[in-house]
Amino acid sequence: MTSPTDTDAVWPGHHYDLGASHDGSGANFAVWAPNASTVTLCLFDIQDNETRLDLPEHTLGVWHGYLPGVRPGQHYGFRVSGRWDPAAGHMFNSEKLLLDPYAKAIDRTLVPHPSLAGGTPEEPNPGDTAPYTPRSVVIGADRFDWGDDRRPRVPWRRTVVYEAHVRGFTKLHPDIPEHQRGTFAAMGHPATIGYLQGLGVTSVELLPVQHFLSEPVLSDRGLINYWGYNTVGFFAPHAGYSSSGTRGEQITEFKQMVKELHSAGLEVLLDVVYNHTAEGGKAGPTVGFRGYDDRSYYRHDSRGRYDDVTGCGNTVNASEPQVLQLVMDSLRYWVTEMHVDGFRFDLASALVRNGQYVDLQAPFLAAIQQDPVLREVKLIAEPWDATSEGYLVGRFPPPWCEWNDRFRDGVRDFWRGHAGGVRVLASRFSGSSDLYADDGRLPFASVNFVTAHDGFTLRDLVTYEHKHNEANGERNRDGSDNNRSWNCGAEGETDDVEVNALRQRQAANLLATLLLSTGVPMLTAGDERGRTQGGNNNAFCQDNDTSWVSWETAPDWQHLHDLTRTLLRLRAEHPVLRQRHFFEGTPFNGAVHKDITWLQPSGDEMPEEAWIDGATTTLGVFLAGDAVRAVDDKGERRRDTSYLVWLHAGGDTVDVLLPEQWADHYVEVVRTDAPTSDEPIQPGTKVTLLDHTFALYEAVAAGHP
Repeated sequence: MTSPTDTDAVWPGHHYDLGASHDGSGANFAVWAPNASTVTLCLFDIQDNETRLDLPEHTLGVWHGYLPGVRPGQHYGFRVSGRWDPAAGHMFNSEKLLLDPYAKAIDRTLVPHPSLAGGTPEEPNPGDTAPYTPRSVVIGADRFDWGDDRRPRVPWRRTVVYEAHVRGFTKLHPDIPEHQRGTFAAMGHPATIGYLQGLGVTSVELLPVQHFLSEPVLSDRGLINYWGYNTVGFFAPHAGYSSSGTRGEQITEFKQMVKELHSAGLEVLLDVVYNHTAEGGKAGPTVGFRGYDDRSYYRHDSRGRYDDVTGCGNTVNASEPQVLQLVMDSLRYWVTEMHVDGFRFDLASALVRNGQYVDLQAPFLAAIQQDPVLREVKLIAEPWDATSEGYLVGRFPPPWCEWNDRFRDGVRDFWRGHAGGVRVLASRFSGSSDLYADDGRLPFASVNFVTAHDGFTLRDLVTYEHKHNEANGERNRDGSDNNRSWNCGAEGETDDVEVNALRQRQAANLLATLLLSTGVPMLTAGDERGRTQGGNNNAFCQDNDTSWVSWETAPDWQHLHDLTRTLLRLRAEHPVLRQRHFFEGTPFNGAVHKDITWLQPSGDEMPEEAWIDGATTTLGVFLAGDAVRAVDDKGERRRDTSYLVWLHAGGDTVDVLLPEQWADHYVEVVRTDAPTSDEPIQPGTKVTLLDHTFALYEAVAAGHP
């Protein structure tokens, strides 16, 4: 690393490459701080001694300079001087060491200390933060060998998303070397990849991997921000997920992970957090953006207070051109340099704010739409923020897909026996056309899920009716109370055989409904293994066995793993189970049958009065393989197998008829209440389903095996 004697002068450099750009002989440093009076580059040697050098030039709001002799791995930061007027959005304080917003790598963790706080309205905090803050790292030329790496480019209609946490998914895996567990190397390990391939998912969605910090309040409780929704480095892979080093090695390790996953045909999607930063409210730690230009980086109200629609203390001002450029540059960097395949945007509604309102013509959406790089990758919105005005489910424009919380709620309500009938379930099962058809989007606009990182796991959803978040240190006040869960007769783990059997059936019902519904299914890592968090529905700060996936699957929950593999294999093989277009309820292109037919237990079509009867608890669905709107790679129409689905959420057994007009015989594929049989079942047979049962039958027609 550079020592003070190596740096006699700073040349003017240039303003157009923000961040630290190394050319083999030195580095150009450029940072946007339009209202600052001076910007000082701070270099740290191996003993953490600091050398300060003022950047000599200021062009179009960018302070810049070139320093010969700087080497890759050099630790650096900036100090910025200017006015102190928090109400006007000016919080300049040269005692605060700031991270480079464009840093490609970040080293060291944040150490809570009173000096990190901003100050009072009258004067800044005089404490020097350098001993307590992370360091930006100069990165050399990219020499990573991507070889013949290619993006899998999985079509949306074939996509199955698997939401996973880098650390939590791999920390306990026995086949991964111990020093690699919990890191990018572990996510790219053959044991991890083999499991994902065997399961049948196509796209791994990683919880935040951009460099993040823990909130001081968590550190005070002996906890950390485990999930990572507290970003401070939008270009930097999280250093804590590196097994090979943190002076740039994390970049190579991340790239190797992507390359390995791609070689197995798996996409890499990133959960990204551009709606707020780790600086929190104005009393939070000043580590970067606030110190460069608080007024520009964050949204403020008319009184100079933060306009916080994220619930995290601040809201990034994505309508400010330079801030929008930061977001766009970051997204393009992860696609072009790191080869990722798409993004899920946390609290995406916060990025389309126009004052107190949302704007679906917002600069952020327009920039994405016209960008030749980003419009070719997967884009998933979490279509809400922390306010009622930000709830935008069904309203994001093409080409966006959306997390569909109405699918989650509707499916949970049906299977827990919530009064309301089957109308909502039918809409969600068939692709949520009521939400997505009007603007020309297709069924894959709906990313369907019954659980996610936020909330109960699948097992806990059928084990607890109330949250149990005491370990979070907030007296069980954190986390949602709107769980839409049912404990099947006892709160928490129990030895009751009947309760446990019902829970195992209910978990399978929810999982099967998710995997066979039209749209894009998203699984939460570990749900297929019966993972439990002990009823904690907000485990964001639990970096321990509460959150980590156990690879010792309890025998009582093995059926979920088997069911997942079976249904994902069927989904991949049969386009009738992953529709490209919304159902129309009519025959298609000469088909004998309607593309979808809704049935009551008698085998007859659902009459109108059954749709509006809130006491209806059983629904049959016939999916006609000869009416599927699918074509092969040459554009020729495909004929597929037909399937009959029964969903019964009632508390009593029910007899359902296997209709005569649609098959020569039926074969059981899935039953959550009993083992399946390979024996043909004749049309017209009445089948008895236990309470709370999902059943899937293949309808075998003449001439088709």
